[in-house]
Amino acid sequence: MHRLIAERGLDDTGFTADDARAVLRDMIRARRFDERALALQRRGWMSGYPPFRGQEAAQIGAAHAMREDDVLLPTYRSNALQIARGVPPSDIFLFRRGYAEYESDHDVPVFPQAVPIASQLPHAAGVGMAATYRDDDYAALVCFGDGATSEGDFHEGLNFAGVFDAPVVFFCENNGYAISLPRERQTASDSIAAKADAYGIEGMQVDGNDPLAVREAVEEGLKKARDGEPVLIEALTYRQGPHTTADDPSRYRDDDPDLPEWRVRDPLERFEEFCREQGIVDDELVESMYEDADEELREAVETAEATPEPGPDELFDYIYEELPTELEQQRSEYTAFVDEHGPFELER
Repeated sequence: MHRLIAERGLDDTGFTADDARAVLRDMIRARRFDERALALQRRGWMSGYPPFRGQEAAQIGAAHAMREDDVLLPTYRSNALQIARGVPPSDIFLFRRGYAEYESDHDVPVFPQAVPIASQLPHAAGVGMAATYRDDDYAALVCFGDGATSEGDFHEGLNFAGVFDAPVVFFCENNGYAISLPRERQTASDSIAAKADAYGIEGMQVDGNDPLAVREAVEEGLKKARDGEPVLIEALTYRQGPHTTADDPSRYRDDDPDLPEWRVRDPLERFEEFCREQGIVDDELVESMYEDADEELREAVETAEATPEPGPDELFDYIYEELPTELEQQRSEYTAFVDEHGPFELER
């Protein structure tokens, strides 16, 4: 298994102090976002939310490995990765409030969050194949959890990528549980990474709570993918909170899971401690990172609250480039209904 901060000093990792500080800053931004989102959901400000506390290192490390033109295909828990890539936090807040996926004019090459399990993996293979056909140099990074590897779409995505040499990195955040099901209850494979062998591609396993190791592994994977060698990366991490705000993890796992200490330890505390030991951050700098993150979130909430509510007729937008006759008829019927009875009132 690949790891860095548990075994080397910063000078031996190949990364600079600025690299490490940038990673720490984004991990703090991600942690603060997750805390704020959870609090907002609990008071009814937005609908259900999937916390990612404990998985910041895996996501931020992967984000920092990507080039600007690389395409991200996120799952519903990939909020930290999206934020680090440049998606405004207000967009993610608004999505959870029922708005269109991306309200802002950002130009980050990112697909909508995939809520169905594993449906984004065949899409990623298609994105990679398109890059090959067009002779483009970007690669795709697709995110999913360990539970997704038991879905048929996992097989289809990796099989197509392997056969067609699609430039794709399949990035699995193995957080120990597919909702309530531990990994050993859903697959007999020794690891998720080992599944790559069946598709003729390389599989890697990395310490998912070590952001520098994740960054290095994903950088290597993306380089190979651009050369026509798709890669499966399994980042071993741990979901500290519930699967979603509708979940109660105390019903299916103990407070002290049967996992190694490095895997369940808080990745933000671990990496901040590493940065302090290397002499590249101090109390003042870390405090300023938290202050900046809190200010960013304050502005994001204000932006979200100032955004006009979407009308129900927007359900017909962004489905097809040209709306089929049946949906045009439904939209016309809805418009006529609103003209006669008035618009629906949305409750918060």
